[in-house]
Amino acid sequence: MKNPIRVAVTGAAGQIGYSLLVRLANGEAFGPDQPVILQLLEIPQAQDALRGVVMELDDCAFPLLQGVVATDDPYVAFDGASWAVLVGGKPRGKGMERADVIRDNAPIFVSQGRAINERAASDIRVLVVANPCNTNALIALRSAPDVPTNRWMAMTRLDQNRAQTQIARQAGVPVSAVTNLAVWGNHSPTMYPDFEHARINGQPALDVIRDRAWFEGAFLVAVQQRGKEVIDARGKSSAASAANAAVNHIQSLLRPTPEGDWFSGAILSDGNAYGVAEGLLYSFPLRVGGDGSVTVVEGLTLSDYARGKLRVSAEELLEEREAVADLLK
Repeated sequence: MKNPIRVAVTGAAGQIGYSLLVRLANGEAFGPDQPVILQLLEIPQAQDALRGVVMELDDCAFPLLQGVVATDDPYVAFDGASWAVLVGGKPRGKGMERADVIRDNAPIFVSQGRAINERAASDIRVLVVANPCNTNALIALRSAPDVPTNRWMAMTRLDQNRAQTQIARQAGVPVSAVTNLAVWGNHSPTMYPDFEHARINGQPALDVIRDRAWFEGAFLVAVQQRGKEVIDARGKSSAASAANAAVNHIQSLLRPTPEGDWFSGAILSDGNAYGVAEGLLYSFPLRVGGDGSVTVVEGLTLSDYARGKLRVSAEELLEEREAVADLLK
């Protein structure tokens, strides 16, 4: 049996956290032979709920779960952690603009970034789920100067999963038949699920579904607005699907990407890929090599249509970055 790894999860008593923790503890995310110690962070007002979550984890009797730490102190939660999944954040309230949400969340991610910088293990990897996740991740990253920038990612895997399902249903094929589906840009309505490079059973999606108007219209709207539709339908935001996407993201980081395929995730742009400005947490098509390195897929030909979509999402991220510029110095 391997030595246990410490996995920090913020917002652990919330809906996504509740759906996620079981799948981190049962071996699904990190593997059937990898013991874990879960270090769970919640705000003081949610500590009773967190205790209930810990009780349920105890009652599951997971063989791989070697311990649980429940706390409201980020320095305790991130102590020695090799993985951190940042789920907790302040949600968007009625009448709030996106810029308001960014400013409200900024102090949370400044403090968490500092705690990760000071207490996390040297091999820490961070996945930010809490929205607006791209800019939240950028704030935390800039607050942790000693952590390599390639250890930080924001989650767009849920958007990828949603896009794959829409294409599969339209084509009448299993979801597994849809590959090479990347989501570019911000996790927001400006994201671009790249149907031009998607493949269905190895064939270009546009050759299988010969209806570009559907891709540019109903498909994009379905993916970009899916989160709102879920809230409208169940009265709460996506939880199980978001937790599932986080597990998928971790799985993709732990094994080499299948030859010729890729997956979606937001990483810090170095300014050299596809014209995206340096210093933005931007979602690209990514691959993981045999050595565990994460790289942007290079050499994809982008149409003028696609470049326009990428540019709009980059402009939005630039605006978000400017809204918290005082915190990024």
